[in-house]
Amino acid sequence: MADEHKIDNAETAADLNRRQFFARLGLGSLSIAAAGTAAFAYQYLQPNVLYEPSPIVNQGKPDRYPLDSVTLDVGAGIYIIHSQEGFFSLSAVCTHLGCLTAWKPDLGIIACPCHGSKFFVHADNEHRPGDKIEGPAPRPLPWKRIWLNEDGDLLVDRSTDVPPLARDSFVRT
Repeated sequence: MADEHKIDNAETAADLNRRQFFARLGLGSLSIAAAGTAAFAYQYLQPNVLYEPSPIVNQGKPDRYPLDSVTLDVGAGIYIIHSQEGFFSLSAVCTHLGCLTAWKPDLGIIACPCHGSKFFVHADNEHRPGDKIEGPAPRPLPWKRIWLNEDGDLLVDRSTDVPPLARDSFVRT
């Protein structure tokens, strides 16, 4: 009778282990599903905010720029131009498809390497700086607001277009 009792206990122990295994497997699967649901719920509740740098860039002291110079700031996507009238800023992004333009000092123009648009830099009787010379660009390069801060640094607001030759478009020196 003792042998029969040992066999029953062995079968019961194997049966319990099997039952416990499937119970634990089920609970583990539910736990993983709950953790995934919680992770997606947390992500859903977080705001989707795009942190962008400030559109206002500090271009340093005006004496950094020699007279009649055109300086490209690749990171900001703007030109700082020091002319006889003072300082002004043009966007360096072509109005055709958004390529970064390049200053061509030998030709005295700003040119887009993507599709060949060309823009004036120096004003004459008929054209203002930024006006299109040729190419597929639909508009001239926009002028950006420029001013001096309290420390005497040139600041350019990349998000604000100003009319060419307006009061806010020049820093007179």
